[in-house]
Amino acid sequence: MSRHLVDSELAVGLDTNMPAYRLDAETLPTYRQMLLDMVAAIPKPTSEAVINVRRDERLVPGPEGSPNVRVLVYKPGDKGDAILPAMLHIHGGGFVSGSADMSDPNSRSYAVEMNCVVVSVDYRLAPETPFPGPVEDCYAALLWLHGAADELGIDPARIMIAGESAGAGLVAGLCLLARDRGAVAPVFQYLAEPMLDHRSVESDHPHTGHFGWTRDHNRFGWNSMLGGAETVSPYCSPATTEDLSGLPSTYIHIGAIDLFLEESVDYARRLTRAGVSVELHVWPGAFHAFGSTDCHVSREARRVARTAIKRALWGA
Repeated sequence: MSRHLVDSELAVGLDTNMPAYRLDAETLPTYRQMLLDMVAAIPKPTSEAVINVRRDERLVPGPEGSPNVRVLVYKPGDKGDAILPAMLHIHGGGFVSGSADMSDPNSRSYAVEMNCVVVSVDYRLAPETPFPGPVEDCYAALLWLHGAADELGIDPARIMIAGESAGAGLVAGLCLLARDRGAVAPVFQYLAEPMLDHRSVESDHPHTGHFGWTRDHNRFGWNSMLGGAETVSPYCSPATTEDLSGLPSTYIHIGAIDLFLEESVDYARRLTRAGVSVELHVWPGAFHAFGSTDCHVSREARRVARTAIKRALWGA
């Protein structure tokens, strides 16, 4: 176990805040409901600027032969006629859970702090919809966002893509897909604790994956996403791609005892060798989803990440 490596603040209440739980086909409905309950319990914003963020729900054209994709669009108040950058946000949840609504507080704060339009994607979940459904839903949302630039008041040349955990894995796959299809060129990808490599189910690192997201959880998530496929596409498992050239500038952060540590560091290393600008942060004593806490390491990680995002969108 890696308990002795956990940051001292994060260790307080660890068993309460990160309780052990089973995640499989039998428990998945309960797990999904737990996340819905967590969303319902999120305190309402009190900041006037955040309250004034306008949220609209839209249904945008989905992949060919598939349903429309639900997105939530967030616009900062009092933007006037200014043309703003945009963020396409992809939520986490191990490919099997979560929703755009779950990210509502972050989407609102991003819109205010970054002075940008945020579009959060409600992609279809595995195992009901395995690959390529989820990433194609995200690509459909990206195409819509780019095509709706005039309507939304955004600069189509300043679109970034952001996500956490499985959402970050989808971001990485989406950026590969966008590069190869050539219709949209995101300027930045933000990968927080990214789920990048299906081969990590065989990880033997002795000090990662004990808290937040375990090897058993990871195996269920990847098996659900792969859906029994005999071959694995790099758009599904981005770490398997041979060519990382031509991707947008990248920010990666990861906890030092997160199950995804080694795949994140290796992805950053390979991006640099492909000539991609990369900023990598490994946060000591941090496990998966540590950013949801109010400890010093979490606050610092959020501060550094938001500085990088603002710089990518506004050049300062």
